[in-house]
Amino acid sequence: MAEAEYNVSVPRLNSLLELDPYLKPFEKDFQRRYGLFEKQLTLLEEAEGGFDQFTRSYKSYGVHRMPDNSLVFKEWAPAAEALFLTGDFNGWDNFSHPYAKKDFGKWELHIPPKEDKTPAVAHNSKLKVVVHTRMGERLYRISPWAKYVTRHEKSVIYDWVHWDPPQPYIHKHPRPQKPRSLRIYESHVGIASPEGKVASYSNFTHNVLPRIKDLGYNCIQLMAIMEHAYYASFGYQVTSFFAASSRYGTPEELKELIDVAHSLGIIVLLDVVHSHASKNTEDGLNSFDGSDSCFFHSGPRGEHSLWDSRLFNYSGWEVLRFLLSNLRWWMEEYRFDGFRFDGVTSMLYHHHGIGSGFSGDYAEYFGLHVDEDSIVYLMLANHILHTLYQDCITIAEDVSGMPTLCRPVQEGGLGFDFRLAMAIPDKWIQILKEFKDEDWNMGNIVHTMSNRRYGEKCIAYAESHDQALVGDKTLAFWLMDKDMYTNMSALIPMNSVIDRGIQLHKMMRLLTHGLGGEGYLNFMGNEFGHPEWLDFPRVGNNESYHYARRQFNLVDMDHLRYRQLYAFDRDMNRTEDKYGWLAAPPAYISAKHEGDKVIVFERANVIFIFNFHPTNSYSNYRVAVGPPGKYPSPLFDIYIGEKQCCY
Repeated sequence: MAEAEYNVSVPRLNSLLELDPYLKPFEKDFQRRYGLFEKQLTLLEEAEGGFDQFTRSYKSYGVHRMPDNSLVFKEWAPAAEALFLTGDFNGWDNFSHPYAKKDFGKWELHIPPKEDKTPAVAHNSKLKVVVHTRMGERLYRISPWAKYVTRHEKSVIYDWVHWDPPQPYIHKHPRPQKPRSLRIYESHVGIASPEGKVASYSNFTHNVLPRIKDLGYNCIQLMAIMEHAYYASFGYQVTSFFAASSRYGTPEELKELIDVAHSLGIIVLLDVVHSHASKNTEDGLNSFDGSDSCFFHSGPRGEHSLWDSRLFNYSGWEVLRFLLSNLRWWMEEYRFDGFRFDGVTSMLYHHHGIGSGFSGDYAEYFGLHVDEDSIVYLMLANHILHTLYQDCITIAEDVSGMPTLCRPVQEGGLGFDFRLAMAIPDKWIQILKEFKDEDWNMGNIVHTMSNRRYGEKCIAYAESHDQALVGDKTLAFWLMDKDMYTNMSALIPMNSVIDRGIQLHKMMRLLTHGLGGEGYLNFMGNEFGHPEWLDFPRVGNNESYHYARRQFNLVDMDHLRYRQLYAFDRDMNRTEDKYGWLAAPPAYISAKHEGDKVIVFERANVIFIFNFHPTNSYSNYRVAVGPPGKYPSPLFDIYIGEKQCCY
């Protein structure tokens, strides 16, 4: 890069350097990143009329019906020799409907309406793009812009289905305002039922949304929505980026789900996977035009060795069009309220985080091992989303601790609103695996909860879907294990395992909720101590759905103790809604006593007092507080004199 480009003015870089002076040695890195970002914005303005128009490309690519019912098909396939359209509409003739070649690897096809003025391709009929390569191959492909794909019961390959319903769903409710505090219910539609089957969007709308509302969550994070051919990939091997998964129902039913959530005051985030793509060719993006590249880097740079998937070329103009338009599509068409970006660590570095421990040394976050193409893409994505949608929320899944990930783009940051506090669930699992109750280290727990970059917001969680997957165990299972099968009934005396498990389950969650971040996340079912891990049907378990479900029925039985955990989670969220500690500045920690196993902190004028001692209880325990006065409690009122308290 020319020296002049190092002298780019980052509008609010001084604010960032005042916040963290240790970033000063990397000032030129921020200038270079911002210069590349600014250059892309300028190019978008010059070539496409700005990012607003550019990110609406889903309105011209793929297939679109014109006012006269003619159809226009458009694709980008730079390595193709010829393109044809085939399908139900032409009796699967491979040659009757050729695309015309345009500039820059683009192809277009216009099909006039039938004699009766109806569209030549009917709603719900199947299509294929036929790609002729320069090597003489004939390939059958799904449009990368396909809005709906389905799989026949006996097939492993998905089919492109033309989705143009005569009565499209019309949203009735406005988006709710961005909540003051973010309380997220991480959800998977397919497992959201006690029955051993793939559950539906409609089931989620009618049976799960009321529970989420009752529990006090104001945000849903929907996983595995972008279509993925392999159910057991948990939605992280995406094959069709613009298609909502058909295994749960139709696009209209997903729109209804989001609309009903909005009517309840709940915002909905999409778990978006732009870090990589499935290697599938016939029903994925891979080798769409017959080449090794197209949407991806060619050669080793285009492959993720651990995930066995393809990696996007974020510097490619048409790749930027595809990915940025994809974000816009989900916001506009389905009215999602934001995104949780998966696999951000893999995007940020050429090494993808493989074999890197990330000690926290700032040199790890700057230099040639950092993928600046990816960084600029994420800066563009956040800038565009937050410019177009004032209340849009973006969350980054990053384990590396990249500084400025959640600082504004104008400061040289990447522009995310939140990052996931991924060290917290790992700490809880480590404690339960390795330490006896009496050996829990209060200082170490508090450090993990509070060790986050000042000015960069975190989503705290005790466990997410990662900890529920087979091969690991949920916190409830770590705490109570097989006793959950026999001793969760309130009709029999509570044994010591269940007693300890229930109490620690509550305390670990409340401590995480109060101390761990500026937002809170829970994976569906874990709020009531779901008794088993999560395992999708696959060859290794004889295609069983036994563990690919959430047993909400356990909460509906009055005599089971799962109700107690559910009620605690509900009351915890409702109490936060009243006092707003997640939206408050970080807590003031006044005690972390190793001998007493006591943690005390104050946040949002709420005093949190935890006694983790396995055998000792205390009376007249002195606790430091801020303002004197009367402190109401769920159990009793506490009268506080100057700077001390007894409870």
